[in-house]
Amino acid sequence: MTEPLIRNISDTARWAAVFRAQETERPDALFRDPLARRLAGERGQQIATAMTMHTKNAWSWVMRTHVVDQYIERQLAGGVDTILNLAAGLDTRPYRMAVPSTLRWIEVDLPELLAYKEQMLKGEKPRCKVERIALDLADVARRRALFTQVGASSKRVMIVSEGLLIYLSPDDVGVLATDLAKQPTFRYWVLDVVSPGLMEMLRKEGGAELERAGAPFKFAPPEGPDIFRRYGWRPLEVQSTLKAAHRAGRLPWPLKLFGFFPEMNGAQGKRPWGGLCLMERSSE
Repeated sequence: MTEPLIRNISDTARWAAVFRAQETERPDALFRDPLARRLAGERGQQIATAMTMHTKNAWSWVMRTHVVDQYIERQLAGGVDTILNLAAGLDTRPYRMAVPSTLRWIEVDLPELLAYKEQMLKGEKPRCKVERIALDLADVARRRALFTQVGASSKRVMIVSEGLLIYLSPDDVGVLATDLAKQPTFRYWVLDVVSPGLMEMLRKEGGAELERAGAPFKFAPPEGPDIFRRYGWRPLEVQSTLKAAHRAGRLPWPLKLFGFFPEMNGAQGKRPWGGLCLMERSSE
């Protein structure tokens, strides 16, 4: 039997690493991730080559990384002492970003992926303290125990969940958001969200491979980022991925005209829209 192109959700981390590697190799790179090509490996390149429709949208993957970098830099300057990276994948920010040596960086992901990451990064030195916790985030009891432990041992926590929420059901997103908001020291949350219109487009452009791998797209709230208000989070900043790419000079020619349109980051409905969001825990 021929092995599927994408075997499981962890393979999407290898795929994402390819786009970081490609950006790194540009002379005008928005960020540099010298470890990305190694982490992507042959399988990551095979996926990126086969998923041609998504590869045409490489700019959106790059902008997600770039804007999340900016959000992290800003909040570190504001006193964040702990980063809790949920579904961290093959992210290498503790190795490539100028972070304080006193920062505590906690990566949470599936055991197999973290074992692969440890192996591939052997000998590399992060710029801060990195803890890796092998945990299936679908295990609610263990997840809550982790949040309680991290919350009690930190003063100002920023959660990062880059590329995670689209794979969760709306109910699961609500429970996760509520669990995070229960920790008083969990102050900020960086996430990305798509509209129903964009999710349908993504499903048509290669979503079948992800469905076969047991990782279908599920979460695309019609309300947009404001949906998180009901779970204890308020948007501090929302950037349209397209507008961020326009400002950075990364939009492909067919989309350049759309970059001049006004930015509308609320409810989107059928409009294909993706947003990069910095949330703050509500004090209410």
